[in-house]
Amino acid sequence: MSTSFEMSLDHPIKDVIAAHPPIGVILGDFQIGCVDCSVGTCLLKDIVDIHHLEPEAERDMMERIARVVEPGRTAPVPLRKRRPFATGQAGTSPPIRKLMTEHRWILRWAALIPHVVERADLATAEGHQLVLNGVEFIRSYADQFHHAKEEDILFGYFSPDMDILKAMRTDHETARGHVRAIVAAVEQRDATAAGKHLLAYADLLRDHIRKEDEILYPWMDRLLLDAQVGQMYAQFAEVDRHFGGLPQQLEQFVAKLETRWGIPPPQDAS
Repeated sequence: MSTSFEMSLDHPIKDVIAAHPPIGVILGDFQIGCVDCSVGTCLLKDIVDIHHLEPEAERDMMERIARVVEPGRTAPVPLRKRRPFATGQAGTSPPIRKLMTEHRWILRWAALIPHVVERADLATAEGHQLVLNGVEFIRSYADQFHHAKEEDILFGYFSPDMDILKAMRTDHETARGHVRAIVAAVEQRDATAAGKHLLAYADLLRDHIRKEDEILYPWMDRLLLDAQVGQMYAQFAEVDRHFGGLPQQLEQFVAKLETRWGIPPPQDAS
């Protein structure tokens, strides 16, 4: 007969936290932000797999959760069978490394956004064009070139009903909303609104990319078959051919701004 703890593993995390609020605090102690997630239907057991904690940390977290669900419990929680796991670009497959390299350029643009907000005077043609050039980078590089690989190809190897993919797509749509608001503000010469949405976009992207690089991509990489990795690499190469030299031109836009303003790339985006 299954215990209350074992049954909780097959319940959506929002329901588990609603029934046992201290579990939200425990997850937060291990940098798992389910409390703030806008969706929250991932099963508790899937969250453990996705975040792939070190064995000692996983045991500690799960035993704390078990004691909340079953007060007085003393039985140890067995560790799951674990897939091989590597962190950082060096331990990932070539197509995932491509996506992470593109993230570095997007983060470099995000790091420039506060300086753009400070320096771009929308009352001048130069300031007006600077913001529009930044929008072009976002739309052509991040939302078309990068997402042609991420959303259209990588995500296609997994069920669209997966909660973590729904959360990532929600972030993408929120980012697109900020971009539309930026364009409208530029057209109206509303520097305050443009700055507000530019900064919000940068904050969103930094958090979003961290979740993808540290949680989503490594988890997906562990699940992909070798044949799928090879197929995806070929599909990514086709995207690169389709876009030609445009991505490199957009990367140069970012690099030239860094040089012009004397701003080095952030360490996590070099």
